[in-house]
Amino acid sequence: MTRPWTPGTADADLEALAATPRLVVALDFDGTASPLVPEPMAARALPEVTAQVERLAALPDTVVAYVSGRSMHDLRVITEHTDDSAIALAGSHGVQYWFPGEGDTDAGGQAEEDGTREELWAAAKPIIDRYEGAEFEPKTFGMGVHTRRADPETEERVFAEIDALVRERFPHWRRRAGHRVLEFSSRAEGKDAAMRALRQRFDATGILFAGDDVTDEDAMRVLGAGDLGVRVGPGESAATLRVDSPQQIAALLEALADERTSAQQ
Repeated sequence: MTRPWTPGTADADLEALAATPRLVVALDFDGTASPLVPEPMAARALPEVTAQVERLAALPDTVVAYVSGRSMHDLRVITEHTDDSAIALAGSHGVQYWFPGEGDTDAGGQAEEDGTREELWAAAKPIIDRYEGAEFEPKTFGMGVHTRRADPETEERVFAEIDALVRERFPHWRRRAGHRVLEFSSRAEGKDAAMRALRQRFDATGILFAGDDVTDEDAMRVLGAGDLGVRVGPGESAATLRVDSPQQIAALLEALADERTSAQQ
């Protein structure tokens, strides 16, 4: 059962995670490190989140990663990520990776597609353009439709048309629905794949994963003993802890950094 975490209070699960020998802190970006904003490419991590991310990444045997559905190019833009960064990235729901000291890599495997990405774009964009407030997002392995500027009726109508298009022409593409966004991908991987990749890559003995959306539950469900899931905001979740906002994520990361610093002394 998911239980609330209150800043300033001790938590046995967080304290146990802080003492794990090799820790990976994996964070969704939109709605977790950053508030949700009307313009997707305007998203940026809260300064207080960035401060704690940098603090954690500087600790021994501790890795921080952003895990997002964004394509790698866009993820690097919104995270303000540089080539000398100590922060790992997992983009496209666990298909694309960037590792410190190595750079870009991917998960390998084959796309599951009945047509090309460009064909989907060409068919979908005229539909999206008819609806005020709906925005098209190109992705490396598919596309997204954002409706943060649209009213609920418009969202329902544009999503219904795009769903019908994909069912007819790209029936095996993976569908994901999130907060004011509908996504389709020719790849089947989810954030569960990212958890497995990060665990293996960094030989993690414990993972903290925090996320706010339905797609983040793929990652929550594969966390095991010694890991800790954190849900941001409302909704059913397999996470252990729940916080209200990205501001509380910053407070939780600060508590984790404090505990880990003490445990390593």
